[in-house]
Amino acid sequence: MNKKIGDYGEDLSKKYLITKGYTILACNYKTKLGEIDIIGSKKETIIFIEVKTRRTNSFGLPREAVNYKKQMVLKKLAQQYIQYKSLKNMNFRFDVIEVIIKNEKYDINHIENAF
Repeated sequence: MNKKIGDYGEDLSKKYLITKGYTILACNYKTKLGEIDIIGSKKETIIFIEVKTRRTNSFGLPREAVNYKKQMVLKKLAQQYIQYKSLKNMNFRFDVIEVIIKNEKYDINHIENAF
């Protein structure tokens, strides 16, 4: 069930990003270290995006799940992606997108430069 909710949140996030003028470069980029949910670009910036989807805030805000340990893993994954794609002279940043699903409705909170 959690995977299904997570996938739904990622799909909503991709659609949201496209409407905001982002280009989606990769989804679910995986290495031995872990996974980056969405890699996008806008203007001269590559954005590494972690999506957190929840039905309630019972366990805290979704963004709180992107703790220091998770941030360090995402940074290492981003470095691997940058090397793999030989990206040079680009700006990079890390965003978090929170998706809160309530019944048939949802809210998206896009946090740019989250860490």
